[in-house]
Amino acid sequence: MPTLYVVATPIGNLGDLTPRAREALAASTRIFAEDTRRSRGLLAYAGIANKVLVRVDAHATPERLARLVAGLEANESVALVTDAGAPGVSDPGPALVRAAAEAGVRVVPVPGASAVTAAIAASGLVDGPFLFLGFLPRHGKKRRRALERVEKSPEPVILFESPQRVAETLRELAEAAPERAVALCRELTKMHEEILRGSLGELAALERDWLGEITLVLGAEPEREDDDEIAPDPALIDAEIASRLQKGAHPKDLATELAARLKIPRRSAYARVLAVRDRV
Repeated sequence: MPTLYVVATPIGNLGDLTPRAREALAASTRIFAEDTRRSRGLLAYAGIANKVLVRVDAHATPERLARLVAGLEANESVALVTDAGAPGVSDPGPALVRAAAEAGVRVVPVPGASAVTAAIAASGLVDGPFLFLGFLPRHGKKRRRALERVEKSPEPVILFESPQRVAETLRELAEAAPERAVALCRELTKMHEEILRGSLGELAALERDWLGEITLVLGAEPEREDDDEIAPDPALIDAEIASRLQKGAHPKDLATELAARLKIPRRSAYARVLAVRDRV
């Protein structure tokens, strides 16, 4: 039976390559890699030569994945690796694994380094269930919905983010919960590893350039003392919004006041104000 080894590779420090991962790579006749250049460097570090590398990235079509799986020989062992960490976490690995499993190929995980678990361990903010969302959508409705999901989650949330977008993400998250604890883990296991701790408001206020791979760990949402209080009547709130708007209140100012009073994300309060404005 052909075997697909799903091999976790170091997220930065090549010394984190496990002996079992090295064995799986050495024993495989071919290696399916997200980036063959980076994988060649890893193989050179491990002292593994003369391996056939096949590029399998996010652009691989279902038809190509099916051909790769169909081309596996009866007793062939193939390794799947990504640029860093475990295949299947925010990369194109899941599609190949699904195709292999559906074709009856034996799938064997080879665990190792993970930015998710490394950041969780270093943050000190997670001691139970957590929500992992990977990379947030870049824009549009999908991004707004993802941000709302983060804001509404009472559990710790782990996110990946690019250095180009992390400042914007911190600002947007801080709008809803400036006091929420966060650990920003940058370049984990690498030479310039850095872990910044504070509140979302504090980190969002930093003026600096961001470089490298970034993992954000948001702490659990603090419990509110008034959680058991009776929620205000939505109809009365909408009536108050309409009255204030008719008297000249600015929608953004009104949304800020409403968010603070109802303890809801400012984005949600603003959407509610606009909805009432459109009806009056």
